[in-house]
Amino acid sequence: MADHSTEFQTATRLTHAGRKGKRHHGPVNPPLVRASTMLFPDCASLQEAYGTRRVYGRHGNETTHALEQALCAAEGAAACLLTPSGLSAITTTLLALLKSGDHLLMTDSAYDPTRHFCDNMLKQMGVETTYYDPLAGADIAALIRPNTKVIFVESPGSLTFEVQDIPAIAAAAHAAGAVVVSDSTWATPVGWKSFELGVDVSIHAATKYIVGHSDALMGAILTNAALEAPIRDTYKQLGLAIGGDDAALALRGLRTMAARLAVHRESAMRVAEWLAAQPEVAEVLYPPMPGAQGHQIWKRDFDPKYACGLMGARFHDDICRQQVAALIDSTDLFGIGFSWGGYESLILPTDPSRVRNHRAAQWTAPMIRLHVGLECVEDLISDLQQGFDALREQARLARAA
Repeated sequence: MADHSTEFQTATRLTHAGRKGKRHHGPVNPPLVRASTMLFPDCASLQEAYGTRRVYGRHGNETTHALEQALCAAEGAAACLLTPSGLSAITTTLLALLKSGDHLLMTDSAYDPTRHFCDNMLKQMGVETTYYDPLAGADIAALIRPNTKVIFVESPGSLTFEVQDIPAIAAAAHAAGAVVVSDSTWATPVGWKSFELGVDVSIHAATKYIVGHSDALMGAILTNAALEAPIRDTYKQLGLAIGGDDAALALRGLRTMAARLAVHRESAMRVAEWLAAQPEVAEVLYPPMPGAQGHQIWKRDFDPKYACGLMGARFHDDICRQQVAALIDSTDLFGIGFSWGGYESLILPTDPSRVRNHRAAQWTAPMIRLHVGLECVEDLISDLQQGFDALREQARLARAA
């Protein structure tokens, strides 16, 4: 694609980035390359390849390079590194940017495996982690130390969906010489202009909306130019790579992501509004919904056209976990399973209070997480109605006992 690709609208970039267009006489899609060994016609060609990404299959091929180019075009990154999972994208980035004696500020709403990595491997390396209130905003400046190297954000946050004031956090970080790393999976590469907001490294579990079909695991590290070298060096030392088949699946998903997100967004809003009307529900955690926590910052920083389908709901204290389990077990269309971002709807019970350092008491009531997929939204609401009927029957039986 021409270098002026960033001038196009989002859906156009997703459709054309990483493809050769009219310069290529042949298939619409980049070729699927499965390769480990690369062959060279002579010693001179072999010598020329040293230090480049053409020397060995671990460094990528036409398929993986096309995906990297497309993701950079989607989010405005200088470079992209593909990893075998979203978690590996997070851990690789933190290993690249932190060393013994450094201090990390980690949002208290982070993905649970991210916390586990901080509390175990980083701690063993001599890196200290402080969990901060995700709603700290500019007040995070008071937590920054001389040895604070990274401030990690996740907006909205896992399970509790707090929307962080990224520009305020980034301003404080950069004033102190720290960098901002974001788990941007919820936003997707098109849901916000992460680098314009002050993010230095934007990480995605490409498993979710980028792949979009629940059939491949992948992570993506999108970085600015200044941090590409240290991250790429760590990436190479860890021997990370993805295969051409997974890259092709992600490219296929990326082409339709804008269209899929439009359906996820519309259906999720309908489901969120329906949930908010149920008397057992104390709060719906879906920032795009007017009146939801974080909506004003979300409206300021995110692109409303590309809101995703992931949300949470908190029940009133008089609802017990057994009743919530009855709700979940009685649905047919909402699968019970981890992950999200595929075409299918999912539902899980959650308990964020067990891992929170800040405002844990706010999250002690039973909660659920829902991913609203691409099914007909009327069918999804009917399915949830069936679940709520089961919850209410359980509650009736408990009162009668």
